[in-house]
Amino acid sequence: MHKRLFPRINAFHYRIYYVAMPLPATQLPSVLQRFPQDDLGYQDGRGLETWVDDCLAPYDLKSVIADVMVITMPRVLGYVFNPVTFYLCLDAEGQLRAVLSEVHNTFHEHHSYLCAHPDHRPITAREWLQAEKLFHVSPFLKRSGHYQFRFDVKDKRLGFFINYYDEQGQLQLTTSLMGTLAPLTASSLRWAFWSHPVVALKAMALIHWQAFKLVMKGIRYIAKPKPVPETLTVSDNLTKM
Repeated sequence: MHKRLFPRINAFHYRIYYVAMPLPATQLPSVLQRFPQDDLGYQDGRGLETWVDDCLAPYDLKSVIADVMVITMPRVLGYVFNPVTFYLCLDAEGQLRAVLSEVHNTFHEHHSYLCAHPDHRPITAREWLQAEKLFHVSPFLKRSGHYQFRFDVKDKRLGFFINYYDEQGQLQLTTSLMGTLAPLTASSLRWAFWSHPVVALKAMALIHWQAFKLVMKGIRYIAKPKPVPETLTVSDNLTKM
């Protein structure tokens, strides 16, 4: 779900599917869908667990993390586009201690946001964590302001909520991704494929369709700025050790 609040209201929601796998991830039991490991993280053949460790280590988070679950859109029929991939970093008791959100835009660029408490305490379902916006995603939103993140992680249901506030601190965009977990099997992947046969293309097509609607509503197009050198932004008050 996305809802833009001003200068014009524009809202939409649609159904897609993701795969959720523990790291290190294996390939999916399907010839139609593939786990997109080479499209994520370092994207150079190094494993995702290496990339996650390298993101967590400077903030002394590796010591409290026992398992990492990656939630991403699969590569379908050779094509993939992941607007956002989530890495849930859990302690030995299964409590959420950190979340990496790897964001990709339509310009083939990516940036990640690391959310965790400075004292590494568990992240609860009602807490919002804040991080500065440093990555250009939509050509209809400025690369300024900040995000607020909320993660509602239960045994069989997941909810991810990301709100954008402009440089004046006004809430301009609310987004959410919610779903129910089901066993990942060959039959469940077949069901997902035939229910959403071109899920990645659907996501890309809807992005462009919503962009067209914004133009028709008179929303100003913002040229893409030069990318910042940083590839990782951390939540407020999280510091390196």
